[in-house]
Amino acid sequence: MAGRAADSTVLAGARVVLPTGIVEDGRVTVEGTRIAASAPEGARTVDLSGHWVVPGFVDMHNHGGGGASFTSGTVDEVLTGIRTHREHGTTTMVASTVTGEMDFLARRAGILSELVEQGDLAGIHFEGPFISPCRKGAHSEELLRDPDPAEVRKLVDAARGTARMFTLATELPGGIDSVRLLAEHGVIAAIGHTDATYEQTVEAIDAGATVATHLFNAMPPLAHREPGPIAALLEDDRITVELINDGTHLHPAVLELAYRHKGADRVALITDAMDAAGFGDGSYDLGPLAVEVKDGVARLVEGGSIAGSTLTLDTAFRRAVTLDRIPVEDVVRSISANPARLLGVDDRVGSLDAGKDADLVVLDEDFVLKGVMRKGEWIIEPKTA
Repeated sequence: MAGRAADSTVLAGARVVLPTGIVEDGRVTVEGTRIAASAPEGARTVDLSGHWVVPGFVDMHNHGGGGASFTSGTVDEVLTGIRTHREHGTTTMVASTVTGEMDFLARRAGILSELVEQGDLAGIHFEGPFISPCRKGAHSEELLRDPDPAEVRKLVDAARGTARMFTLATELPGGIDSVRLLAEHGVIAAIGHTDATYEQTVEAIDAGATVATHLFNAMPPLAHREPGPIAALLEDDRITVELINDGTHLHPAVLELAYRHKGADRVALITDAMDAAGFGDGSYDLGPLAVEVKDGVARLVEGGSIAGSTLTLDTAFRRAVTLDRIPVEDVVRSISANPARLLGVDDRVGSLDAGKDADLVVLDEDFVLKGVMRKGEWIIEPKTA
C-alpha cells in the first residue's frame, strides 16, 4: 500500500542503476526513510533528467576525514568525519583504526561502538596491530604484535558486537587460529599488511579469510617464481579485494587487472581515507605517526611511506567510469552492493530496491556529484530547473 502523498517524493527522468541494470528515464520513489515500489497520487516529483541516480556508497575501510580522525578523535570529531564523507556520497561507512596499544584500541572500540549502535557507523574495522613489520606501511613498528587469538577476542568483545573486520598478517604465529576465531564470531578476516607466501595465503583463505585489504599495497609484489599473496587472492572466488582508486595507490592497468581476474562482484572500492580527506593539505597524525599531506597525497614524515589516502568515494566512482572505463553498473556493485553484502547490511543498503533505506547519490552526465540522500533526507539537494 502506498503512503501519503505528503511523505512521498518521486525522482524522475534520470538514468537509474538497479541490480538488474540501467533504466533509462527511470523513477525512484522515496516514502519516508525508504524506497517504495510505487507512489501515491499527488506525490512530489523532482525532475532529474540528464542525471544518474545510484545507490549510496558504502565504504568498508575509512580512517577519517574533514580534519577528524576515527582513530583518536572525540565523538564530535568522528561525527565531523562521517558528515564529510556523507557529503561525498558515502551514506554507510565503517570506522577503521590503526595500530595502537591494546588497551587504547579496546577503549576506542567502546567509543566507536556507541556510534554504531546509534546508526552513525556500520561497524569497526581493526587494521593492526596484528600485521607484519615487513609490510607495516603507516603503522608504528614498536606497537606491532603477533595475532594472538586471545587478544583478537579481547578487541572483538570490546566492540560489543560491532566489529566487522580485522586486517591480519595471517602468516604470523597465531594468524590462522585468529582467522578461525574471527570466522566463528562472524567477523571478516582480511589478509593485509602481509609478507605471506602464496601457500601461506591459500592456507589463510581455507581457514576462513574472505577479504584482501587494499590489494597490491602493503604486500609482496607478484613475481613469476614467487607469486606471493597477490596471485592467491586474485584467483580465489572466496576473496573480495579492496582497491584504492585514487591515482596514487594503483596504476590504472593494475586496477583493470584486478577487475578482469576477480569480476565486478568480487571488488570493493574503498577510500582508506585519513583525516585530510575532504579537508586539504597540511600536517596530520595517523595514530602515533606524523603525516604530511601535499598535493592530496598523504605520506609519513619519517620514511615517506604512503599513509592512507585523501580520497572520497565520489572521486573513486568518477575515476573508475571516466578514466578506467569500467561500466557504470560494475562500479555500482563495487562501491555499494559488494561492501554492503560483506558487512551484512545488504538487507538495508547497497541497492535501490524497494524496501531498502532511501540512500542514494545523484550524479550529472560527467559523473560529478550533485545530490546525496540518506534515509530519505537530502544531505545535498540537487539543483533542478
